[in-house]
Parts: sequence; structure tokens; C-alpha cells
Amino acid sequence: MDIYNLVSFSGIFILLFILWAVSRFVFGNTTPLNWQVVVWGLAIQLSFAAFLFLVPAGVTLFQGVNDFAVKILETASHGTLFVFGPLALPPGEKGSLGFILAFQGFPTIIFFSALVAVLYYYPVLPFVIRLFARLFTRLMKVSGAEALCTAGNIFVGVESALVVKPHLEKMTRSELGTVLTAGMSTVASNVLALYVFTLRQEFPSIAGHLISASFLSAPAALVTAKILMPETGIPATLGKNVDIHYEKEANLFEAVINGASTGLKVIFSIVALLIAVLGLVALADLFLGMIGDVLGQWTGAEINLSLKQILGALFYPLTLIIGVPFEDAGIISGIIGERIVLTEVASYKDLALVLAENRLIHPRSAVVTAYALCGFAHVASMAIFVGGVSALTPKRTTDISSVAVKALIAATFSCLLTACVAGAFFNETSLLLGKL
Repeated sequence: MDIYNLVSFSGIFILLFILWAVSRFVFGNTTPLNWQVVVWGLAIQLSFAAFLFLVPAGVTLFQGVNDFAVKILETASHGTLFVFGPLALPPGEKGSLGFILAFQGFPTIIFFSALVAVLYYYPVLPFVIRLFARLFTRLMKVSGAEALCTAGNIFVGVESALVVKPHLEKMTRSELGTVLTAGMSTVASNVLALYVFTLRQEFPSIAGHLISASFLSAPAALVTAKILMPETGIPATLGKNVDIHYEKEANLFEAVINGASTGLKVIFSIVALLIAVLGLVALADLFLGMIGDVLGQWTGAEINLSLKQILGALFYPLTLIIGVPFEDAGIISGIIGERIVLTEVASYKDLALVLAENRLIHPRSAVVTAYALCGFAHVASMAIFVGGVSALTPKRTTDISSVAVKALIAATFSCLLTACVAGAFFNETSLLLGKL
């Protein structure tokens, strides 16, 4: 254990205090804090991380999960190679044309969407989701509906709201805020495969870290949501176990077809977002550059302004708080900060580029950053989740949109909290570092 482990551990409580202060003094929440959700949420996170990082059996499990995930990812490439040929060959393999996101990363989403659909059909995932939901409901004093939705978000994305569709109309505003926070604090397993593919060349153990981040972020989402949006009503399913609501396909082939179609829709959504958002950011940078030039003429100094620089400056203190060493904080704060507008896809791609260029001095910086980025905590995702959940319960659209910004803030802090937990236990001699 070194000083940065202590920094990350202290960061857990600093982040929670900042979030409480924002809740109390910015949004005016005077409702007493639900200490049960905070204490048990942190206990679940810390226990899981300690087992994973410190206990030999946990390290072995981590390595096994990582290797298994990579092998599954390799099987996903067979269909891609058949369809796209050399374009699908990853860097390092004979005949590869280099990394091409559209032909190597995106197709994995289709495969994993189909795989998730199969696991829902049998039903493996519903069983696991119920276990986590009952754990959250029993220990954290939250409603069964929001616990179930949070547990579902460990594995799926915006469609997780479907599992609690019958309960959405009667949810309190705090519960609706939790639904949005949980959705933006985690990532869907099909998209997680894209991040693994993007980073595995420079970060061989990334699959295990991202999978563990998905589990750690679920209780973190409940903690941050209930601090920023405390419960003021009485949830209809408080302390009750709620069963999953979903329509099972008629047969396995229908499940595969529907899963693959869902993956294709996800790809189109990501492509549309990246094209639109990256273009708008470039436009914003153009105007910021012009402003910088004018200021430079007035001051006689060279001033280069960009949206990434501004967001990086805003997130710089938080980057230090989660345990990123001072030498790497400037680079990492830009990567974490840009996620709020550029999405985590672009941020993970930038992290991979930084690793490929050996620009980080401390290996722990990459690990902590991987956990901090593992969530849909950005403006575009907020719009998607608000639209998706509102479509399931149109009568609650006003309430859902009213907690959207709070949910985005809570989700951002949830991801940072998960990074702190990982950073508190991680050390640079750990086997979990891989070949980074």
C-alpha cells in the first residue's frame, strides 16, 4: 500500500461530502440522509474490491474472468472476419490494416447483444439480477423496484427500465432519479465489449477491470442517487422483492434475432452520437480558438482554448481526489472531463491512444481512469435515458425530466466513487495490472 491508496480511500469520503454539500446547499435538500443506503452501499463496494484485489482467490477469479471474456471476444470476431475480411483483423495480426472502429469494435456489440438475449431466454441473467436486487433491497433500505432496475443495469442499458415497467407510474421522484442514475452510472455488457476491444492491445487485463467496474458501480449509483435525491415519499415497493417484467421470446432463434437487431440499433445510435457530438465539439473548439486568439492579442501571450481543456480544468481537482498521481493528472483530467460531452467511447479511445504513446508515468493512472470512465454519464446518454424511460410512462415525463440533471451529476460521482474504491486497493505490483 502506498500514499495513492490512501488518497483514493480518502477520496471516497471527500466525494460523498461534496455531493452532500451540493444536495444541501445547491438543491436545498433538507431531508435526513438515509445512512443505511450509504453505509451498506460502501460496505458492498469495499468488500467486493478487497476480495478482488487482495485475496488470492479473488485475484484468480479476476484473471479467470478476464481471460474468459477475451476468449468470448475472440469468438465474436469470427462472424466479423467472414463479413469484412482484412478490415476486421485487429492490430498485430498478419494482414491487419490497423484499428478500424467501425469494422472491429462495433460488430462485437451485435454479438454480445445476441449473447445477452440468449442468457435472458434460458434464463441465466434474470436469476442473477434477482439475486443482486434482493441483496440491495434487504441491506440498503431502498424500494424493490429501484433495486431491481439498478441490478439490471449491471448487464443491460436503457432497456433495464423495462424490467420495472409496471411500477414506473407509481414511483416517487427519488425512485425515478435512481432509475436514471443507475442507467448512467453503469454500462451495458454489449457496449462494454467495445471498450475491451478498444483497449485490450495496450491494456491486456482491461476486460476484468471493466467487468468489476460494472458490479461496483451498481451500489455506488444507489448511494449517490439517494444523497443527491433523498426519498421524501413512501415508495410502493419499499423493502419488497419485485419480480422481473419481461416478454420472453417464443424460441431461441427469435431471441438471437431480436438480440442482434438490438445490437444493430445500438451501433446506429453510437455512430449518430459520435458524428453529431464530435462535429459540434469541433465547432465549439473553433469558436473557442477564435476567442483565444483575441485574448492572446490583448495580453500578448499565446492562448489556446478548447472544450477539452476547459472540462479538463474543471475535473482536475476530482482527478487528484480519486488518486491519480500529480504527474498524470493533467492528461487524465482531460480524458475524464471530455466524457461529459464526447461520451465514454471517445474517452476510452483517447485513453488507448495515451497508453500506446506511453504518455502516462504511473500505471495506476490507467486503471483508475478505466473505472472512472465505465458509465454512460454524459449529456447524450441523459437525453437517451430520459426519452427511453418517459416512453414507458408518458404521464411521468415532467417528473423524469425534472431529475435528469441531478441524475447526471449523481452518475458522474458514482463513477468517480467506483474509481476511488478501485484505487484504494490497487497497487502497481498487483497481478491485476497485466502487462500494462
